[in-house]
Amino acid sequence: MTCPASPEGIPKGAPAGTPDGIPDGFDFTDPDLYQHRVPLPEFARLRQVAPVWWNPQPHGVAGFDDDGYWVVTRHADVKEVSTRPELFSSHVNTAIIRFNEHIRRDQIDAQKLIMLNMDPPEHTRVRQIVQRGFTPRAIRALEDALRDRATRIVAGAKAAGSGDFVTDIACELPLQAIAELIGVPQQDRARIFDWSNKMVAYDDPELAITEEIGTEAAMELISYSMNLAADRKACPAKDIVSRLVAAEDEGNLGADEFGFFVLLLAVAGNETTRNAISHGMHAFLTHPEQWELFKRERPTTAADEIVRWATPVVSFQRTATRDTELGGRRITRGQRVGLFYSSANHDPEVFERPEVFDITRDPNPHLGFGGGGPHFCLGRSLAELEIRLIFNAIADAIPDIRLAGAPRRLRSAWLNGIKELRVGYA
Repeated sequence: MTCPASPEGIPKGAPAGTPDGIPDGFDFTDPDLYQHRVPLPEFARLRQVAPVWWNPQPHGVAGFDDDGYWVVTRHADVKEVSTRPELFSSHVNTAIIRFNEHIRRDQIDAQKLIMLNMDPPEHTRVRQIVQRGFTPRAIRALEDALRDRATRIVAGAKAAGSGDFVTDIACELPLQAIAELIGVPQQDRARIFDWSNKMVAYDDPELAITEEIGTEAAMELISYSMNLAADRKACPAKDIVSRLVAAEDEGNLGADEFGFFVLLLAVAGNETTRNAISHGMHAFLTHPEQWELFKRERPTTAADEIVRWATPVVSFQRTATRDTELGGRRITRGQRVGLFYSSANHDPEVFERPEVFDITRDPNPHLGFGGGGPHFCLGRSLAELEIRLIFNAIADAIPDIRLAGAPRRLRSAWLNGIKELRVGYA
């Protein structure tokens, strides 16, 4: 449903006008904005004066039949929304806060089969099945293979002398981890990388990825995964795929559900960890004292600070299922609510000197893996393992890595992505 709105597009109950420090027409999901920076100063201003603020948009620009959404900026409020799925739905409009304005509603609805866009109890059922692949035992079983791959990835980059850190190093280990997890043959792993890139890059004209190309890539990945599931049903192996799809009538995944699970992995497990590693390397190289500290001490707290600092997913959204209040504002049934993790991860009420990159930060209750609740990231342990392994390998083999250019950022409405980071390896 559409929200009741005034002629100016501001819903009843929302404060009129734009707070000082926020330019008129500012949109916190503008992909042109994120191609240049994350709007941390604007987030800080909203946390101070309007922590739940109505952000008007031209009608339908985000792909939804409405005129805007609520911007939620405080750590506590993001957690509250995240932990109340009965009131704030991931399913109604999906968790993606902005699509291309030309997307059709049926294309949005097709994405509701992804676990990210489910609500309990269906989400609970699917999560209980797929979490078998993310037990501590399952992650430990991958560690030796991933450590070896991290060492080989870094050695290959070192031999080149210089290059693009994103493609040479950052993208490789997350891709290998997903492939190891679900048993993708080595010769097919580049296809997973290509499909995942196309699915999230539709906002960036430089990459020439249209919505149609992204949709086609998603369908190809789902088809590939369904065929993989069918093969494992016919001929089980000692891998997670066989355990997830062995017998659908005994509480396992159907082939189509497994296909959408792999689709989620390709974005949530590949793109996000890749960007955390890329931002983490840039942070180290622009904070050399932290890189020296890491090389010397290898603190176990480093991975969490890298994720907090990077916050690869800037925002997801929920949709109010009934009228309610949040942060003193009246939220109407059907209105979209944006959860801005990048803002929450810089909330000074929670983090001392949040503007400082500090790999010894402890405690570090960041929301880089979600705000808690049913959608808290299943792959947190795997992502932290990948980050630790790759930076250990870099510190061991190429400790004098250096910047050779400014990062080139992805144009995206909700991903904090780096397309290229030129470095010298020796």
